[in-house]
Amino acid sequence: MATMRNRVLAWCMAACAALLALGCDRNGNPIQEFGLDKLNKGVSTEADVRGVMGQPDSVREESGERILEYPKGPQGVRTWMFRISADGKLSDYQQVLTDENFDKVQKGMTRDEVRNMLGRPRTVVPFSRKQEEVWDWKYLHVHEERLFNVHFDMQTGKVVRMSISEISGH
Repeated sequence: MATMRNRVLAWCMAACAALLALGCDRNGNPIQEFGLDKLNKGVSTEADVRGVMGQPDSVREESGERILEYPKGPQGVRTWMFRISADGKLSDYQQVLTDENFDKVQKGMTRDEVRNMLGRPRTVVPFSRKQEEVWDWKYLHVHEERLFNVHFDMQTGKVVRMSISEISGH
Protein backbone atom coordinates (compact mmCIF):
# COMPACT_ATOMS: atom_id res chain seq x y z
CA MET A 1 0.00 0.00 0.00
CA ALA A 2 2.80 2.41 0.91
CA THR A 3 4.61 1.61 -2.35
CA MET A 4 1.54 2.51 -4.41
CA ARG A 5 1.07 5.72 -2.46
CA ASN A 6 4.76 6.63 -2.99
CA ARG A 7 4.43 6.01 -6.75
CA VAL A 8 1.36 8.20 -6.99
CA LEU A 9 3.03 10.92 -4.93
CA ALA A 10 6.18 10.75 -7.08
CA TRP A 11 4.11 10.92 -10.27
CA CYS A 12 2.15 13.95 -8.99
CA MET A 13 5.33 15.76 -8.01
CA ALA A 14 6.90 15.07 -11.42
CA ALA A 15 3.78 16.28 -13.21
CA CYS A 16 3.68 19.50 -11.16
CA ALA A 17 7.37 20.16 -11.80
CA ALA A 18 6.89 19.61 -15.53
CA LEU A 19 3.95 22.02 -15.62
CA LEU A 20 5.89 24.66 -13.73
CA ALA A 21 8.92 24.28 -15.98
CA LEU A 22 6.89 24.51 -19.18
CA GLY A 23 4.43 27.15 -18.02
CA CYS A 24 6.68 30.22 -17.60
CA ASP A 25 8.61 32.45 -19.97
CA ARG A 26 12.15 33.83 -19.48
CA ASN A 27 10.83 36.43 -17.04
CA GLY A 28 8.84 33.95 -14.97
CA ASN A 29 5.48 35.06 -16.43
CA PRO A 30 2.92 32.39 -17.39
CA ILE A 31 3.17 31.39 -21.05
CA GLN A 32 -0.02 32.29 -22.86
CA GLU A 33 1.03 30.82 -26.21
CA PHE A 34 3.94 28.51 -26.83
CA GLY A 35 6.50 29.92 -29.25
CA LEU A 36 6.02 33.59 -28.37
CA ASP A 37 9.31 33.55 -26.50
CA LYS A 38 11.02 33.00 -29.87
CA LEU A 39 9.73 36.34 -31.20
CA ASN A 40 11.36 39.70 -30.50
CA LYS A 41 9.82 43.08 -31.22
CA GLY A 42 11.87 45.08 -33.71
CA VAL A 43 13.89 42.01 -34.72
CA SER A 44 11.54 39.20 -35.77
CA THR A 45 10.07 39.31 -39.27
CA GLU A 46 6.63 38.42 -40.59
CA ALA A 47 8.14 35.11 -41.74
CA ASP A 48 9.30 34.47 -38.15
CA VAL A 49 5.79 35.15 -36.83
CA ARG A 50 4.28 32.81 -39.42
CA GLY A 51 6.89 30.19 -38.54
CA VAL A 52 5.84 30.27 -34.89
CA MET A 53 2.10 30.92 -35.24
CA GLY A 54 1.33 29.36 -38.63
CA GLN A 55 -0.98 30.77 -41.29
CA PRO A 56 -2.97 33.77 -39.98
CA ASP A 57 -6.75 33.72 -40.13
CA SER A 58 -6.67 37.13 -41.76
CA VAL A 59 -4.23 39.86 -42.75
CA ARG A 60 -5.16 43.52 -43.10
CA GLU A 61 -3.37 46.79 -43.73
CA GLU A 62 -3.80 49.58 -41.19
CA SER A 63 -1.82 52.83 -40.95
CA GLY A 64 1.14 51.42 -42.88
CA GLU A 65 1.27 48.22 -40.83
CA ARG A 66 0.15 44.68 -41.60
CA ILE A 67 -1.95 43.06 -38.90
CA LEU A 68 -1.90 39.28 -38.71
CA GLU A 69 -4.80 37.76 -36.78
CA TYR A 70 -4.68 34.41 -35.00
CA PRO A 71 -7.95 33.42 -33.29
CA LYS A 72 -7.56 30.30 -31.19
CA GLY A 73 -11.30 29.50 -31.14
CA PRO A 74 -13.87 28.14 -31.28
CA GLN A 75 -12.69 26.26 -28.19
CA GLY A 76 -9.75 28.54 -27.40
CA VAL A 77 -9.97 31.70 -25.31
CA ARG A 78 -7.38 33.89 -27.03
CA THR A 79 -7.03 35.87 -30.23
CA TRP A 80 -3.60 37.22 -31.08
CA MET A 81 -2.94 40.28 -33.25
CA PHE A 82 0.59 40.78 -34.55
CA ARG A 83 1.61 44.14 -36.03
CA ILE A 84 4.26 44.11 -38.73
CA SER A 85 5.75 47.55 -39.45
CA ALA A 86 6.53 48.92 -42.91
CA ASP A 87 10.12 47.64 -42.59
CA GLY A 88 8.79 44.06 -42.23
CA LYS A 89 9.66 43.72 -38.53
CA LEU A 90 7.38 42.75 -35.66
CA SER A 91 6.43 46.00 -33.92
CA ASP A 92 3.97 44.60 -31.37
CA TYR A 93 1.59 41.77 -30.55
CA GLN A 94 -1.19 41.29 -28.07
CA GLN A 95 -3.93 38.96 -26.98
CA VAL A 96 -7.07 41.02 -27.69
CA LEU A 97 -9.81 39.11 -25.84
CA THR A 98 -9.47 41.10 -22.63
CA ASP A 99 -11.79 43.07 -20.37
CA GLU A 100 -9.89 46.24 -21.37
CA ASN A 101 -10.68 45.68 -25.06
CA PHE A 102 -14.27 44.65 -24.36
CA ASP A 103 -14.70 47.97 -22.52
CA LYS A 104 -13.72 49.79 -25.76
CA VAL A 105 -16.67 48.32 -27.69
CA GLN A 106 -19.31 51.05 -27.81
CA LYS A 107 -22.86 51.43 -29.08
CA GLY A 108 -22.87 52.64 -32.67
CA MET A 109 -19.65 50.88 -33.73
CA THR A 110 -19.76 48.99 -37.03
CA ARG A 111 -19.20 45.27 -37.57
CA ASP A 112 -15.84 46.05 -39.20
CA GLU A 113 -14.70 48.17 -36.26
CA VAL A 114 -15.54 45.41 -33.78
CA ARG A 115 -14.03 42.71 -36.03
CA ASN A 116 -10.78 44.68 -36.33
CA MET A 117 -10.63 45.16 -32.56
CA LEU A 118 -11.52 41.63 -31.37
CA GLY A 119 -10.87 39.40 -34.38
CA ARG A 120 -13.12 36.75 -35.87
CA PRO A 121 -16.05 35.90 -33.60
CA ARG A 122 -16.57 32.35 -32.38
CA THR A 123 -20.18 32.34 -33.60
CA VAL A 124 -22.59 34.68 -35.38
CA VAL A 125 -26.27 34.09 -34.61
CA PRO A 126 -29.18 36.02 -36.14
CA PHE A 127 -32.24 36.72 -33.97
CA SER A 128 -34.82 37.76 -36.57
CA ARG A 129 -37.59 38.65 -34.13
CA LYS A 130 -35.30 41.04 -32.29
CA GLN A 131 -33.70 42.21 -35.54
CA GLU A 132 -30.31 41.51 -33.96
CA GLU A 133 -27.25 39.58 -34.97
CA VAL A 134 -25.13 38.46 -32.02
CA TRP A 135 -21.42 37.77 -32.29
CA ASP A 136 -19.59 36.08 -29.44
CA TRP A 137 -16.01 35.50 -28.34
CA LYS A 138 -14.99 32.93 -25.76
CA TYR A 139 -12.52 34.38 -23.27
CA LEU A 140 -10.99 33.76 -19.89
CA HIS A 141 -12.17 35.91 -16.98
CA VAL A 142 -9.95 35.21 -14.00
CA HIS A 143 -10.12 31.39 -14.25
CA GLU A 144 -13.58 31.04 -15.79
CA GLU A 145 -14.49 30.77 -19.45
CA ARG A 146 -17.18 33.22 -20.52
CA LEU A 147 -18.68 34.59 -23.70
CA PHE A 148 -18.49 38.26 -24.60
CA ASN A 149 -21.48 39.04 -26.84
CA VAL A 150 -21.92 41.99 -29.17
CA HIS A 151 -25.46 42.63 -30.41
CA PHE A 152 -25.75 44.34 -33.82
CA ASP A 153 -28.86 45.86 -35.35
CA MET A 154 -29.54 43.77 -38.48
CA GLN A 155 -30.55 46.82 -40.55
CA THR A 156 -27.76 49.25 -39.69
CA GLY A 157 -25.02 46.76 -38.77
CA LYS A 158 -24.18 48.85 -35.72
CA VAL A 159 -23.70 47.78 -32.10
CA VAL A 160 -26.82 48.18 -29.98
CA ARG A 161 -25.55 46.53 -26.80
CA MET A 162 -23.06 44.11 -25.26
CA SER A 163 -23.55 41.27 -22.80
CA ILE A 164 -21.63 38.54 -20.99
CA SER A 165 -22.75 34.90 -20.87
CA GLU A 166 -21.60 32.34 -18.35
CA ILE A 167 -20.61 29.01 -19.86
CA SER A 168 -22.54 26.32 -18.05
CA GLY A 169 -20.65 23.35 -16.71
CA HIS A 170 -17.52 25.37 -15.87
